[in-house]
Amino acid sequence: MATISDVAARAGVSTATVSRALNGKSTVDPALAEKVREAAAYLGYQPNGLARNLRRQETAVLALVISDVENPFFTAIARGVEDVAQTAGYSVVLCNSDENAEKERRYLDVALQERVAGVVLSPTGGDTDVTGLLARGTPVVAVDRPLHAVDGDQVLVNTRCAADEATRHLLAAGYRRIGCLTGPEGVRTADDRLAGYESAIAASAAQETTCVRRCELRTAHAKAAALDLLDDADPPDALLIANSTMAIGVLEALRERGIRPGSEFGLVSFDDAPWAALLDPPLTVVAQPAYEIGSIAARLLLDRIADSTRPPEARELAAELIERDSSHR
Repeated sequence: MATISDVAARAGVSTATVSRALNGKSTVDPALAEKVREAAAYLGYQPNGLARNLRRQETAVLALVISDVENPFFTAIARGVEDVAQTAGYSVVLCNSDENAEKERRYLDVALQERVAGVVLSPTGGDTDVTGLLARGTPVVAVDRPLHAVDGDQVLVNTRCAADEATRHLLAAGYRRIGCLTGPEGVRTADDRLAGYESAIAASAAQETTCVRRCELRTAHAKAAALDLLDDADPPDALLIANSTMAIGVLEALRERGIRPGSEFGLVSFDDAPWAALLDPPLTVVAQPAYEIGSIAARLLLDRIADSTRPPEARELAAELIERDSSHR
């Protein structure tokens, strides 16, 4: 990556002149300033915004790249990161990758160019590439989903075990055919929740086959998948749902079909969204410690910034099944 010295050499000026020109100082001759800008554009030079801020004694910056800002689970993670970062004197820039690998890549490029102090990242999938950041010495902590091929700091939840427990709960409640609505293949949390569901079904004498649909982790996609399940020749009478955003789509599908949760159809969803207990009937959930995930991740990141030689640390937290009326006949 080009430096300010490279720009100065190409433009034939001092580094001080480059700095003044790129910062719009009126003391630089307009023709000379244009020459500096052309040299910077040719070399692809990106000013180091963080260093500039530190020289002005402004706050250092952490980047938080999450998968879906509309999902309350990720919002709670963001709050945990921010609270710890603010206490330590850091600001947090929130980036919403929108479950889009290309958008995620652009945000990681920005984090690299701006030389942020560190990154907390919920990867979109198995192809997320942080090698540029790590090569620069920028620490990265993964949350919710691991980074493949990177032995680094991470904070995850054992959702496979939680999905197994939730499915066994539905079986014990007497539902005859339990289905699973989960995310795309290759998304670690979606795969783990499906694996937990399948292990519970395999261990049960009450249900011999699985009933699964995969879709994008979005309300509209979940609604379409749920309607497809409900219209099947042998439809489920209960569902384990991978997250609260998808649960909204399932609830819309049940309403369209005139099916009442709980008495007629069992529901358990991952994530205890603020509205889950307000439904009629209230929604049984697998509550993940989202705020704790964010706060632990931020502390790991700050520790890594302070000492890059520390061994990588992996934390795995437990989820909690909160039983409500949507999973009881």
